[in-house]
Amino acid sequence: MIPKQIIRKEYDFAGKKLVLETGELAVQCNMALKASYGDTVMLITAVSGGYNPDIDFFPLTVNYQEKLFAAGSIKSSRFQKRDFRGTDETVIIGRTADHAIRPLFPRDFSDEVQVVGTVLSLDADFDPQVLFMNAVSACLHASSIPWEGPMVSAKVGYVDGEYVLNPDYEVLHHKSELDLIVSFVGADFKFLALEASANVLPEEKVLGAIEFARNNLKGLYEFINDFAKAINPSDERYEYVSTAHPPELVSKVDSIAKAKVTELMHQGLDKDLLSAQLKEVWADLYGQLSSEYSKSEIYSVFDDIKKHALQELILDKGIRPDGRAITEVRPITCKVDYLPKTHGSALFTRGVTQMLSVATLGGPSDELIMQDLYGERTQRYMHHYNFPPYSSGETGRVGGYPKNREIGHGMIGEKALIPVLPDKADFPYTIIVNSETMSSSGSTSMAATCGSSLALMDAGVPIKAMVAGVGVGLIVNDDMSKQLIMTDLAYMEDAYGFLDFKMTGTREGVTAIQSDMKAFGIPMDLLPKIFEQSKAGRMHVLDKMEEAIKTPRSSVNKNAPKIATTKISPEDIGTVIGSGGKNIKMIQEKTGAELSIEEDGSVIATSVDLEKAQAAIEYVDNMFKEINVGEVYTGTVVEILDFGALVEILPGKVGLAHVSELSYEYVKDVHSVVSVGDTLEVKVIGVDPRAGKISLSPKALQTPPEGYEAPERSDRGGRGSRDGGRRDGGRRDDRGSRGGSRDDGSRRRFGGRDRR
Repeated sequence: MIPKQIIRKEYDFAGKKLVLETGELAVQCNMALKASYGDTVMLITAVSGGYNPDIDFFPLTVNYQEKLFAAGSIKSSRFQKRDFRGTDETVIIGRTADHAIRPLFPRDFSDEVQVVGTVLSLDADFDPQVLFMNAVSACLHASSIPWEGPMVSAKVGYVDGEYVLNPDYEVLHHKSELDLIVSFVGADFKFLALEASANVLPEEKVLGAIEFARNNLKGLYEFINDFAKAINPSDERYEYVSTAHPPELVSKVDSIAKAKVTELMHQGLDKDLLSAQLKEVWADLYGQLSSEYSKSEIYSVFDDIKKHALQELILDKGIRPDGRAITEVRPITCKVDYLPKTHGSALFTRGVTQMLSVATLGGPSDELIMQDLYGERTQRYMHHYNFPPYSSGETGRVGGYPKNREIGHGMIGEKALIPVLPDKADFPYTIIVNSETMSSSGSTSMAATCGSSLALMDAGVPIKAMVAGVGVGLIVNDDMSKQLIMTDLAYMEDAYGFLDFKMTGTREGVTAIQSDMKAFGIPMDLLPKIFEQSKAGRMHVLDKMEEAIKTPRSSVNKNAPKIATTKISPEDIGTVIGSGGKNIKMIQEKTGAELSIEEDGSVIATSVDLEKAQAAIEYVDNMFKEINVGEVYTGTVVEILDFGALVEILPGKVGLAHVSELSYEYVKDVHSVVSVGDTLEVKVIGVDPRAGKISLSPKALQTPPEGYEAPERSDRGGRGSRDGGRRDGGRRDDRGSRGGSRDDGSRRRFGGRDRR
């Protein structure tokens, strides 16, 4: 299908040149495009693997991958230079495209399809996600693969009260209060998919961003159509094996099971009872038809019966399987301080859905170091969502790398809490929340968000506001002539619903949205109703959560590490670290605390024992404390010299007590007066900041013997001088007044600072 000649089209999209080109790369695919937006270049491929009768679902995979060479980068790991699995964000970008294109394949189509987008060149001013979404649409629309596009997408930021279309990286990540990407389908631009994070924005601002994007996509829609027509003028699609059910099988299943399923739907049973009853109906159905049809064929028709019975119950009679009202949220219970030795824990239960969230606090050195196309960065808050097989009453793989679904569910919980986290300067902890699904029956990602909020508050993390969310869905009939928005979809409502809309936020506004659907888009006039119903559900959930805990604990949990901080000049960071890390290692060994130093000079000490953390900070502070003549210190003798003793009066501050200042009596041998390790009370009698020298005198604190006469002072400051002059008796070897280094020769001994 790929043309033999190169076909190239250009379009001005939000003031930037978008180029689509085919005919040169990856010519064995069903379709392949080289797409560029500015100097960001991607390869988009679409391949159909054909029909597989052993698969009873639509096997679509969408992969988005970033190659470090696109940004001229080499993997920073010393042990692995090959590009490996991408970041969680690349998984989310792939899932967002999947959500947008999946509903546009024919319902009876089940050929294996794989879409791959690879970033080949990165221009930070031109968002690769926007390029990826629209290039995938163009690739599928121009191909012969059965697909009912195109769809179009745009990213919207919100800066200084104004919407910005497709903002560049700097604006989006450092100035914008909104990061939203939205997709539409058809000439009437029906709403299709949405992924967003927001800094507690009111719902009307987010709705405005969606409408803003929609109003700026008509030209792009026409451009993609024109490009596809240049390649595939007659819109030819290959013939595929339809998976539509044989009419005779549908008739037989209806006669055996339909009435029973419909009756069960009307009894208001909870998930467990309804599931058990339906299993009995299924066993009877399969027993009667297994000799004529395969198990997957029979179950597929049985599944349709359950879906249509649910639609009829809800749309025609306004009744839900568990007896709830259309906007009613299942019963909620919340417990905090659930586990005795963790830093923070919460159990959030909504109906049969149950989530255990556990918060763990660590020091700045525990931050995640990530490398992507934009370089290395650190992440101090992470949310990990886990969905073990037992949570749905099944067996399966336990452990290992999380599936894309788990990453996606975890990411919305992560984005949901980021806007309410305390600033790092005020709360420099690294924070991880693990949400373990105990039981699943609809919208576990929203349960994880609620559980995370509770666990953080239980741990003593001073979040700015409580965050919650609840799923909202759409039930429609097959021709979409009847539609009903429902709050808190559960069990079969979740499985057979056509929209899964998840919005999180505080009482003041929205923090994150994730939406996908099975329908071929929905009318835009439904969105305000969905937002309104979602907000009302969120307020109800927040009320229930506040019954367990209203505000964060006043201090971090007793099991959590304690932190003490100070601030130094960035120029002094090297002094604290020391040559080869000598100083920082010494401080950590002496105090038992772990030290981290930020580029701005913030010094953070972490220890389970607060006193140890404070001791480490005191040590650092003392390294830069100004020493003044006349001050008295109790120090420790750290070294004996021929002409005196070196005394550490503060951590990192060492001065010289000259032999003439040790006693009023003549001292022939320094060792006869003091030894290494002795505690010595001394007075500062001289400071030379330029040379980094401190002169000390134990004698100045002693009572002179009767009849003692002080020696005459030299104008140049001799051995007995107290005016800050030389106190080394005129010696200029590397252990005297020159302050020779004790390690690499670059540090002066007295004063305790690097003076390079």
